[in-house]
Parts: sequence; structure tokens; C-alpha cells
Amino acid sequence: MTERQEQAASDAVLTRIGQCIMLHHAGDREEARVRFLDLWREIGEDGDPLHRCTLAHYMADTQDDPSDELAWDLRALSAAEELTDDRLAEHEGAPAARALYPSLHLNLAADYVKLGRCEAARSHLHRARGAADALADDTYGDGVRAAIHRMELRLGEGDASGPGEEPEGPSRRPF
Repeated sequence: MTERQEQAASDAVLTRIGQCIMLHHAGDREEARVRFLDLWREIGEDGDPLHRCTLAHYMADTQDDPSDELAWDLRALSAAEELTDDRLAEHEGAPAARALYPSLHLNLAADYVKLGRCEAARSHLHRARGAADALADDTYGDGVRAAIHRMELRLGEGDASGPGEEPEGPSRRPF
């Protein structure tokens, strides 16, 4: 009974994170940021790594300052390092923990580009590329691989004959 209550509470937190994401995608960035911060205070620095990773990953998108965006993306990566496949398996359709790393490192590469720190960006791009073998051959995996290719081009590391079409205005968050 206690385990079932804990899982329901866990799902409630993910639902609330999802509601914040919808607010942000609907254009209410400030309200999303406020609600994310409230949730972060509830979850805490030592809370469930899945909650922290997911929240920090999306909270980064609501930041105005690239340094703040970087800080949230670093929190997401740190929380992902604590995640287990067993924890993710509790959520239908969730990828394996290692399949999150290409996106997380790619987001850090984008942050470092914004901050003019190209060597750090290249380092995370290389990590994203190295972790890409964990991606499935599906829409998510294709999107992350295409985003890696776009970052390679941006950093002068790729050629124009990469995977697929280059979509207009690519989303920063493949996960």
C-alpha cells in the first residue's frame, strides 16, 4: 500500500512538471519558471533524481541569462547521473537512463556556445556524439542525432551531408 502511494505521489510530481512544460510551450514563460521554482523547492536538492533531472532540464529553457540556463542544465546532468534504468522503467515509454545523455550533453554544448566558450561546447558535443549509440532508431533518436549534426555544423566540426533534412528553427530540447 505504501509503495503504491509513493508511486502515485511520484506520478503527481511528473504531472505537475508536465503542466509547467505546457505553460512554457503555450508562451507563459514567467509563470512556468515560477511554478518550476516552487516545485524545485518541494523536490529539494536530494529529491528523486528523475524529478530533478526532468525539472532542471526544462527549467533551463525558461531562463533569460545563459549562465542560469547552464546552471540548470548542469543540475539536470548531475541528477541523470543518479538515475537508474529501474527508476525509469516505472514510467511507460521512458528511455533508458543512458539514452538521456546525448540530449543533456547537447544542451550543455548549446549553453557554452551562448557563453562564447567554444572548447567547453566542443567537449560536450563530443560527449553527446559518443553517447548517441544509446539512442533508438525512432523519432526521438532521429531528432537528437539531427540536433547533434546541427551543433557539429555550428562548431565547424561537421559536413553538410549529415543525417536528414535540417528543420527550420530547431527545438533545443529533444528530450
